[in-house]
Amino acid sequence: MKNFLKYTLATIVGSIIASLLFLFIFIGIIAAIGSGDEKEVTVEPNSILKIDIGEITDREPLNPFADFSFGDEDDAKVSGLNKILAALDAAAKDDRIAGVYIKAEDIEGGGISDLQAIRARLQSLKDSGKFVYAYGETYSQRDYYMASMSDSVFLNPLGSIELTGMGAQLMFFKNMLDKLGVEMQIIRGPNNKFKSAVEPFMYDKMSDANREQMNTFMGSVWHNLATSMAASRNISYENFNMYVDSLYASNANKAKELGLIDGIYYEDQVLGALMSRVKVKKEEDIKWISLADYASTVHTQNATAKEKIAVIYAVGEIQSGEGSDEIIGSDRIAKAIKEARQDSSIKAIVLRVNSPGGSALASEVMYRELVLAKEVKPLVVSMGNYAASGGYYISCMAHKIVAQPNTLTGSIGVFGMIPNAQKLMNEKLGITTDEVATNANSNFGIFKPLSPYQIKTIQNEVVKIYDTFVSHVAEGRGMTVAKVDSMGQGRVWSGTNALELGLVDELGGLDRAISIAAEMAKVKIYKVSELPERINPFEQMIKEFKGGAKARILKSEMGAAYPLYQNYLSLQNMEGVQARLPFFLEIY
Repeated sequence: MKNFLKYTLATIVGSIIASLLFLFIFIGIIAAIGSGDEKEVTVEPNSILKIDIGEITDREPLNPFADFSFGDEDDAKVSGLNKILAALDAAAKDDRIAGVYIKAEDIEGGGISDLQAIRARLQSLKDSGKFVYAYGETYSQRDYYMASMSDSVFLNPLGSIELTGMGAQLMFFKNMLDKLGVEMQIIRGPNNKFKSAVEPFMYDKMSDANREQMNTFMGSVWHNLATSMAASRNISYENFNMYVDSLYASNANKAKELGLIDGIYYEDQVLGALMSRVKVKKEEDIKWISLADYASTVHTQNATAKEKIAVIYAVGEIQSGEGSDEIIGSDRIAKAIKEARQDSSIKAIVLRVNSPGGSALASEVMYRELVLAKEVKPLVVSMGNYAASGGYYISCMAHKIVAQPNTLTGSIGVFGMIPNAQKLMNEKLGITTDEVATNANSNFGIFKPLSPYQIKTIQNEVVKIYDTFVSHVAEGRGMTVAKVDSMGQGRVWSGTNALELGLVDELGGLDRAISIAAEMAKVKIYKVSELPERINPFEQMIKEFKGGAKARILKSEMGAAYPLYQNYLSLQNMEGVQARLPFFLEIY
């Protein structure tokens, strides 16, 4: 009894302390949220804009934890591409900004198309007369892509540039599943030879068709990247590729000799060069302003305009239901499209798509709302890093489609996948199952193989959805079904390839898509209205506390293995027939 009372008391006291601790943290967070708007950033004359880029989302997140670090300063760095581009546009016209400093180690996030959009803005800023300096102890390939357009690119004497070209590694799970006793039952259409999402569960290496599409896609993307870097350094494309093949950039002296960099400096020497450029004598007299702080000073253009262009952000995997700011929920996005269609002050709609696809049914729900919107207002699609499979499904009916050269798009195809874990349960774990059923297919599950009739039924459904997908594309793009099928079959394309094939209309970013929409609507003075409404701060706070913090901790601890964990979660969430990107791909 004595021990019972002691442990009970300890439990009660511990619970009280934990509750008080949570309360103090909660109060601190609320105070931080309340005071966040009071932070005033002053841009002084002759300032240098320091480019620091963490994780990039298409849209600035509404995150009450943005100023909190969970053990790592970089954890809190999440920026919206919309805010980054707006800030760089403003800086190009701001007489208070003398120039830009890019430090390679500060460029951490963003897909290839994100970085392409940011690089183009930096080039415009440079063309406006501002200086751009870059320094790195080591440049990754993505760092160098961003930095190569600078007036001056500096490298530490013992540093290197990791210029290696593009590679992709795909993981295959068939041998593991065989050992576990799990058979993945795959159903895909007869014309989906490039729809290789299922290949990791069928083979132990890439099929010839998959290798073909990967070579075509990566070849196009690398050509875009290498052409840009070579042109910025006044090097021929052929010579630049030769330097990459020879790994010449791994040596600072060789990189300088070949014109890949402008100087071999320590950082204090780079700061000295910056001091000379802004005409100050002491390092502490340099007036720095971070990109994030500067972005907070940039105000919405035409804030009082009555006419609007709606930008609807469709970001993440496609699922049925409400979704979130990171998941495309068909209910939430369909509602936003309907609101934009019915709002008389909204004169045109831009759908910003950044998605590898997902549920075919959810895609169809959004497709219907987009068709209705197109009947009454100009509809333009802006593609981000991905607009593949389901992402293309919801794009294909637009009046105009704008993609970045390196956007991964296409993947017009569908598949179904159901595991059979009978052998795992019976032979590996010693678990048996028995059943009762009222009808022939009541026990349609994962503990026994599908019957021939069940396979045929699912196959018919997959073919039906693929035919519907192809028909939608044919109607939206003004093509024959046969032509769409010939370039479909699950195959992915770069934005450049897609333009040549007629799957997109123009290359450019979100700003170009908005301009096209305004031209089509014949409006000159307008403001941008962003939809759907973001989750309110308190809901987001609870979500971050429960899930966001957990995700950041896992990402920090797992490092390079974190994408595999994300892929596992994606597989868990697959329901019904899928129209999604045909592989989990890591490009480096």
